[in-house]
Amino acid sequence: QVQLVESGGGLVQAGGSLRLSCAASGRTFSSYAMGWFRQAPGKEREFVASISGSVGSTRYSDSAKGRFTISRDNAKNTVYLQMNSLKPEDTAVYYCALRWSRYYSPNSNDYDYWGQGTQVTVSS
Repeated sequence: QVQLVESGGGLVQAGGSLRLSCAASGRTFSSYAMGWFRQAPGKEREFVASISGSVGSTRYSDSAKGRFTISRDNAKNTVYLQMNSLKPEDTAVYYCALRWSRYYSPNSNDYDYWGQGTQVTVSS
């Protein structure tokens, strides 16, 4: 069984930065794709960024491109989401997810395990 625990959320002013972390336990995850998704109140969960297993190729949503960076430290079984130039519309609960495949995907249905989420609030 895999457990994912997110941390690093909080309240930040517009233009600020946050770094989210997602620690995986229960199994070595270096070969598997990881993703970050978010869900704002009253909205569906949406893709933010993903990173492939092994090679570490990345993909971003249009809203995240140029502002967010996903990375992984396989020695620590941890994936990160560095978020810069934050905007009020980035306010959401952010979830990390693991996929039993090395290939990344923007589709939440392709992921097998999810963390509990961490709140990010960006004030204007």
